[in-house]
Amino acid sequence: MSILVVEDEPSLRAFLSRGLRADGYAVEGAGDGTEGLERALSGSHGLVILDLLLPGLDGLSLLRALRLRRPELPVLVLSARDDLETKLLGFELGANDYLTKPFSLDELRARVRAQLRQASTWQEGLRVGELVVDLQHREARLGGAAFPLSARELGLLHYLAEHNGEVVSRQQLLSEVWGYTFDPGSNIVDVYIARLRRKFNRPTLIETVRHVGYRLVAS
Repeated sequence: MSILVVEDEPSLRAFLSRGLRADGYAVEGAGDGTEGLERALSGSHGLVILDLLLPGLDGLSLLRALRLRRPELPVLVLSARDDLETKLLGFELGANDYLTKPFSLDELRARVRAQLRQASTWQEGLRVGELVVDLQHREARLGGAAFPLSARELGLLHYLAEHNGEVVSRQQLLSEVWGYTFDPGSNIVDVYIARLRRKFNRPTLIETVRHVGYRLVAS
């Protein structure tokens, strides 16, 4: 499995490369955003580790461009920017995970393994009753119609589909879909639930369980 590290600090890039190679991964590095985007688009990487403060093309712009061309490629943001606004924007643009500097190499390794495991299962998609969540093509199919989804909509719907019929708490969704180990104090989950309901024009597909969470009802 190949990992692309886009980081402008040579010593940190070398440190990450050594640590990941010790775990058996092939690692390629890029020192600026323009080079990073070119390598991400042309290579066969299984994961991108992305700094945000990059020369040339900044990390968020890289992420936006990458999602248009390689929506299936997992991206783990590794950045010194720890403000909530930047984190939310990163997830909105399609980041799969976000780890702030300074960081523990052991935690980074664990997050890398989790993203690669998830990516391998996502290639197969998921069918629940008449609902099909097609992760490879970033869409859902329901009632004979196909609905394109953003990266975060896709992650949310996939998690709900994996737990079809179960009540999933808001905190579970924040943790599993957005990668938060804390409640950021925003209504981001509610906003995305509302988006999915509007997109499918089927409000009863995702049920609100008052004071508890949400439940997908697909049969």
